[in-house]
Amino acid sequence: MIALEVIAVENMRRLEMIVAELPEAERVDIAAWDDQPTFRVRGRNFVFSDRTAQNLTLKLTPEEAAAVVATDPAVKPAGYGLGRHGWISVTLPPDADGQRWEVIDEWVRTSYTLVAPKSLARLVLQADARR
Repeated sequence: MIALEVIAVENMRRLEMIVAELPEAERVDIAAWDDQPTFRVRGRNFVFSDRTAQNLTLKLTPEEAAAVVATDPAVKPAGYGLGRHGWISVTLPPDADGQRWEVIDEWVRTSYTLVAPKSLARLVLQADARR
């Protein structure tokens, strides 16, 4: 049980660090979903997570989502029909390395830019161009 708690803290900490860089992004835990965390910008979800941040759902362009699903065994189309709109579900192993978290960072930022108002998305895209 302790190991799971450590994973939950570490994965969620890493996810929250990524989200903290995004303008007006916030974490909202949904009581109706057993307090499952979501990350939102102006009321629109861009990341769904479990409490351990080992299972994430986020949005990519439909083309990118199809390519990722075809090449990454840890990724599948999101359920509830969201997959056809570019939403993917990714499972992170407890020992996900820095390279995997770099990909997650990119996907979270992409999801944000696809969901956020254009003025906020533009800020992130400009920052990414300077990276």
